[in-house]
Amino acid sequence: METKYMGLHETHEIHELLMFKNLCLTKATAMGALVQDQELGNILNADVTATKQQVQRLQEFITNRGVQ
Repeated sequence: METKYMGLHETHEIHELLMFKNLCLTKATAMGALVQDQELGNILNADVTATKQQVQRLQEFITNRGVQ
């Protein structure tokens, strides 16, 4: 069965996740510029990369509205 549209509550949940991930991305980016420990910097950089991918995927869900 193919889902053509997400429900309003599903769209709202994805929007909340998107806002949270954007906040995480902003914080990790800002902290990455301030950190002095190389290992911590590497962890933050990896988190920034992963979070950018997650934000992009969430944006696709909202843009496509669940069209398969």
